Amino acid sequence: MTKWVYSFGGEVAEGNAGMKSLLGGKGANLAEMSALGLPVPPGFTVTTEVCTYFYANDRRRPEALEAQVEAALQAIEKEVGAGFGDRENPLLVSVRSGARASMPGMMDTVLNLGLNDSTVSGLVSHSGDERFAYDSYRRFIQMYGEVVMGVEHHNFEEILDLHKEDRDLSLDTDLSAEDWQAVIERYKARIIEDAGEPFPQDPRDQLWGSIDAVLGSWMNQRAITYRRLHNIPADWGTAVNIQAMVFGNMGEDCATGVAFTRDPSTGANAFYGEYLVNAQGEDVVAGIRTPQSITIAGKEAQGSKLPAMEEILPEVFGQLMEVRSRLERHYRDMQDIEFTVQSGKLYMLQTRTGKRTASAALKIAADLVAEGLIDKAEAVRRIDPASLDQLLHPTLDPEAERKVIARGLPASPGPASGKIVFSADEAEAQTAAGEAVLLCRVETSPEDIHGMHAARGILTTRGGMTSHAAVVARGMGRPCVSGAAELRIDPKLQVMRVAGLELKAGDLLTIDGATGEVMLGEVSTIEPQLSGDFATIMEWADEIRGMGVRANADTPGDCETARRFGAEGVGLCRTEHMFFDAGRIVAVREMILANTPELRRKALGEILPMQRDDFTEIFRIMAGLPVTIRLLDPPLHEFLPHNDEELAEVAALAGVPLDELRARAIKLAEANPMLGHRGCRLAITYPEIYEMQARAIFEACAAVAREGGEAVEPEVMIPLVATREELAILKDLVDKVAGEVMAETGSEIRYLVGTMIELPRACLQAAQIAEVAEFFSFGTNDLTQTAFGLSRDDAGNFLGAYEQKGILERDPFISIDAAGVGELVAIGAERGRRQRPELKIGICGEHGGDPASIDFCQTVALDYVSCSPFRVPIARLAAAQAKLGQESG
Repeated sequence: MTKWVYSFGGEVAEGNAGMKSLLGGKGANLAEMSALGLPVPPGFTVTTEVCTYFYANDRRRPEALEAQVEAALQAIEKEVGAGFGDRENPLLVSVRSGARASMPGMMDTVLNLGLNDSTVSGLVSHSGDERFAYDSYRRFIQMYGEVVMGVEHHNFEEILDLHKEDRDLSLDTDLSAEDWQAVIERYKARIIEDAGEPFPQDPRDQLWGSIDAVLGSWMNQRAITYRRLHNIPADWGTAVNIQAMVFGNMGEDCATGVAFTRDPSTGANAFYGEYLVNAQGEDVVAGIRTPQSITIAGKEAQGSKLPAMEEILPEVFGQLMEVRSRLERHYRDMQDIEFTVQSGKLYMLQTRTGKRTASAALKIAADLVAEGLIDKAEAVRRIDPASLDQLLHPTLDPEAERKVIARGLPASPGPASGKIVFSADEAEAQTAAGEAVLLCRVETSPEDIHGMHAARGILTTRGGMTSHAAVVARGMGRPCVSGAAELRIDPKLQVMRVAGLELKAGDLLTIDGATGEVMLGEVSTIEPQLSGDFATIMEWADEIRGMGVRANADTPGDCETARRFGAEGVGLCRTEHMFFDAGRIVAVREMILANTPELRRKALGEILPMQRDDFTEIFRIMAGLPVTIRLLDPPLHEFLPHNDEELAEVAALAGVPLDELRARAIKLAEANPMLGHRGCRLAITYPEIYEMQARAIFEACAAVAREGGEAVEPEVMIPLVATREELAILKDLVDKVAGEVMAETGSEIRYLVGTMIELPRACLQAAQIAEVAEFFSFGTNDLTQTAFGLSRDDAGNFLGAYEQKGILERDPFISIDAAGVGELVAIGAERGRRQRPELKIGICGEHGGDPASIDFCQTVALDYVSCSPFRVPIARLAAAQAKLGQESG
């Protein structure tokens, strides 16, 4: 019989930390903490396989599940000494989700389950605190009503606010037991009104309703969005964790909190967390009350006057510090923990690998190596390559003028400037329209995930360093300032007020997530300095990786950036970008519109010195590193004048009638230019174009040699080759020009001639093409277009639907389609090397900077990847991880 339920607690467990696929991250770690002897309330985990079954069988549960849950529930009753549904001494449980990958706040939770109109009296008797019991009951009704019965959250908040207003009370803690009883009756009435059925009184009905709701939340919109943003497969499913309740809201010797064993923003080895006295866990992470710091140092850093846990619960704080140390040593990584203190006793409710910023990830990894907990390879494995993007972009200029209007908590570092928006939907809409926006909210909720992802940064007026906004922003790499209490946001009026200043939607703000400052207008930025832990991890990655990393760089500025980020050469220099320069475009158009080779050569003669100067500067900067130069690729119509005024300018300069030029432009127009007269086809018909470019390349090599610069070895790349014969003709042309330049200058120039493999036919004919080619560079942008029969410019209109329906896992222009396009690459590489074993092979499309695509490149033994300059560090790290992954099997 399939085992659907695994128990934990009482220093024993049926699972362990290695069972995340089955028990989810939360369940596996609860089992592990139990086995370590930490104080974990007993409970059980319903496996992820139940979730898979649930969705495969029209949301029905396995038949054997009910009996296994009942048995596990009885084990909790025995351990705790309370009965589920017992009127005298009721067992209350929590029901929480737990996927194998952390998805903070994206799925549903129900606390205090088991309370009803009868058992609440037993809780009063057992706890001796009537107010606590009815506060717990109203919390349960609110959660269950919202999560299971679909009553909107604001309806409960409105009832509570009205009651406090009627009684002239300001805080929830001011309400008495009688107040909570009155609120409870209003809550139950609202549930009947909105849901059409009463709040259930049978604890077992409550339990199964909550289990179904948690399973159902795996497919709610916010969870779907989060999975899409973090590439979490939908078929993983979630586990469900049922655990005996412990209470942080029974009085002043009770508390609840969230902590990180190291600072998740900076990576500093300092205990970092927040807690609330007389509260339940959701109060901390939801940002409804601004929490207090756990440590005195944290309190002082935040300038808070509220007492730290270290001060008012010193004994429990000492226990928590010991747990912190044990968990870090055991997991060998920074942990994100949740805990509750009930009547002075500490209970651990969760541990998981903590989300952190990129800079924190680098520091923590480097420090753990120094502390002997992990080795260099493990440090390299632990850094998400994509997260490095946070470090490669500008920071606020310390010399720039700033008008600080408020300060909050530095929840997620980095600067962000943008127009104020007050809703997640508006953030998404304005970003889609090309605007940079800041999402400004009283507090964020999981429903805001799409707007948080779209916004440049997030600003909240409530919530702490461990609130939903802070945790999610850090995970996304978005700057965030939380708990900026000086600000007052009115979302209905779409205004934000502070110190007599009124800001409206659309006004510009800047936030600094490293300092918590909120500034008026846009503040200028400076380039990042990459050193310290970043340089250390990059050095370790370079020691490990096998593939080279080059950059796609078309200008001297691109090349300087590429060198600064550690590129080992240029893998793609697109010469057509040089043609669009304002000082050259007229000469380029003269060349295109010329109707004889002589006139074309005359126009090309004007362009030659400009191209030569471009290459000379690039060769100087790259200082002997390889530079792959792609000769002209786009169809000629892209360079043509677009209106009569531009046509007239070219006609006047060329000395030809306007009508003649207009007729020539019409003749060059193509119905499908992407598959038309472009790439090597241009040079077959107009060889003088490639002659000029080859001469510019070789004359630049000679110029650098005369200057005493490092020897340059250019790699001349012929694009869009489909046949061996095309390449053979054009290689002869390049070789001829190279010979002429060497004879003219007396220079000896080493160079290679190869091709960009971007057509399926070229992959299949790779052996024949390799008879001529000295290197291959897979142009996977066009290879994806030609393999799929897709236009990259138009596919965005429907690829989203393909991903949603599971036809494609990811956009094939972002991450290589290993099954199709990847197979063509593998065929081309294998056949090319069979013909020419020393053949140098790389990849130069956008995929060269995508970690998943780089992993694929490792499997087919490419020599290098090439990507945009700002993605070079990402590629260096991803290449090292690919090598480690291949070695570990």
